[in-house]
Amino acid sequence: MTLWDGELPFYPQSRRAAGFNVPLLIVILVFLTLAASFLLILPGIRGHSRWFWLVRVLLSLFIGAEIVAVHFSAEWSVGRANTNTSYKAFSAARVRAHVGLHVGLEGINITLTGTPVQQLNETIDYNEQFSWRLGEDYAEEYTEALEKGLPDPVLYLAEKFTPSSPCGLYRQYRLAGHYASATLWVAFCLWLLSNALLSMPVPLYGGLALLATGAFALFAVLAFASIASVPLCPLHLGSSAITSHYGAAFWVTLATGVLCLFLGGAVVGLHCARPSALRTFLDRSVKNGGNQARGGSPLSLNNPFYKQFGASDVTISTNL
Repeated sequence: MTLWDGELPFYPQSRRAAGFNVPLLIVILVFLTLAASFLLILPGIRGHSRWFWLVRVLLSLFIGAEIVAVHFSAEWSVGRANTNTSYKAFSAARVRAHVGLHVGLEGINITLTGTPVQQLNETIDYNEQFSWRLGEDYAEEYTEALEKGLPDPVLYLAEKFTPSSPCGLYRQYRLAGHYASATLWVAFCLWLLSNALLSMPVPLYGGLALLATGAFALFAVLAFASIASVPLCPLHLGSSAITSHYGAAFWVTLATGVLCLFLGGAVVGLHCARPSALRTFLDRSVKNGGNQARGGSPLSLNNPFYKQFGASDVTISTNL
């Protein structure tokens, strides 16, 4: 087997990091555009209701953006390790590197960064994605990674998640991710429904929809957390072991579910205790003192022409 510039010929050169997750970036930009559009029309809202609508709209957009964005995040389960490990097959060379394992609902992301980055006359900076979403074949992606000749640490971690691996990680994380993703899409639909209902004179149903949104967000968290009850395969790289823990996406989804339950419970509770106060609070477009014909307000009609003929002043009063 011949060498070319000191490297085995079937290894590609200069594998660079993949960078930002494109679908996640699109979701963030869409919701940021909606928020910016609302901020442009915010000065047109008069009085104290401006701040009410600011909090209401931005909070609602945050909930919707979080529910959609976590589908494309690889931060549900995270593991990291600094290790001294072999770098390539058929070579005794070892490198000092930082290895990261990021598990999402649709696959895993493996990073390998040298410390320092330049070692063995190469730039060690890899970011590889392996998907198990519907329509994707994880085993085929792993085979392509073997053909590309990716570094040993990347292939080792990717192999642990293959369907044929005795570890069983593929089945555990794939099923948990599918169930969590399905319940989150239901939560997103309920979030849309709650916004529509809270904009109509049916706050009770809007609060119930918010409660259901929070419940399904928590169901997604519980579905992903179900893998914790199954013994996971140990992951060793050199002298170090990778231990996984719940990532930012998991905790943000949990917080969003609790927030939706709190807001929905507050709306339902106010509807049961003081429904008139809830309607006034939600309908801030009605100014204080500008609402005529509210229960008990008299409407007086005077006819001045009776005075011209010496008739007594007639006043007609009615309650609306």
